Amino acid sequence: MSFTLTPAYADNPRLAELVARLREYLSGELADYEATLGLTPETPLTRAVVEPVWKRCRELGFYGVHLPSEYGGLNLAYTELAALKEEVGASGRILYHCVLGDLGGPLRAGAIFSTATEHQRERYLLPVVRGERACCFSLTETNAGSDVRAMRTTATPDGDGWRLSGHKVFSSAGPIAAFSVLVARMAGEEERYSAFLVDLDSPGCTVADGEVPMSGQHIESDIILDNCYVGPQQLLGRVGDGLRIGLGRVTTNRLLHCPTVLGHARRALELTIEFARTRQVFGGPLAALQSIQHKIADMATAYYAARAMTYDALSELDSGSKPSTEAFMCKLFVAENAFRIADEAVQIHGKAGLVRGAEVEWLFRRLRMFRVLTGSSEIQKNGIAKALLQTGAQR
Repeated sequence: MSFTLTPAYADNPRLAELVARLREYLSGELADYEATLGLTPETPLTRAVVEPVWKRCRELGFYGVHLPSEYGGLNLAYTELAALKEEVGASGRILYHCVLGDLGGPLRAGAIFSTATEHQRERYLLPVVRGERACCFSLTETNAGSDVRAMRTTATPDGDGWRLSGHKVFSSAGPIAAFSVLVARMAGEEERYSAFLVDLDSPGCTVADGEVPMSGQHIESDIILDNCYVGPQQLLGRVGDGLRIGLGRVTTNRLLHCPTVLGHARRALELTIEFARTRQVFGGPLAALQSIQHKIADMATAYYAARAMTYDALSELDSGSKPSTEAFMCKLFVAENAFRIADEAVQIHGKAGLVRGAEVEWLFRRLRMFRVLTGSSEIQKNGIAKALLQTGAQR
């Protein structure tokens, strides 16, 4: 894999064409749409703002592009999808997460197509693919993050259905979602969990403003359940399948978070290079200082290494392997090095990087979060060490 900040994909004409069209849309039509609305990363999002983007991206073939052809996608390989995710992450767009369907769209819902019944696909999932509805995923609770088995949201049998009670937090896309894929503990059982499709306008279900993360994005909700009834057709999979559904694609999801983060890191590097070239200090460009040159060299090297290992692991996934240890390694290395890149970007920008609203300042805050989100760096290290020590014990 060659180092470049503008990958061309000459060996894959389909991907090259997709990337070219995606870049044109991101820097043209979507940039104009955001400018017209005066959006910032901290603007609260509404359905009225994001739905036109969903539908336009569906028309252009981006929204749900990874899905099989029967759902209107191109059945992309993981490495191809990663390339597109990196582009949206590197675009600098506010609504980057709406283009491919990361925020409540097909990238969130697509994983459960194989588990869903025909009724569930028609009622819940296909409207998401068409850009008509959004979903959120509700697993985390205040005292159940990395330790998901500590959840206290319960499902109590009621006739053919269940009554849900509990309080979920950090349900991404909650403010714009129509339903939640929600995991609950079966009442009276310590180690049995089930997944349900919960309509968020159901009696006994309240969507409340979630805590605002340090990125300032208003994309999280609390889902509060008070004796909320769900019927048998809302059970996803079988009773007891909740954690398998909720965590079953963890290796794939862990790897597919990395390209977006790499895109953010790439954007920080691009902004820093441009700033260093144009900022005048001591009678010359900032880039003439060797100390700045060395920082940029370290940033670029870290980005290249993180990107190379991520795409290598994704290639293994495409080949049918399950690179679970490599996924832990990628999440750890990408998270730590993307943040270092953002940190150096702020340092090189100096005062300009400390101003609230500067793009590198927002990237710094966003990339700091990734060291915790989707499994903290410490959790990734636990997974790596466990795999290595178990392998050693089996020899």
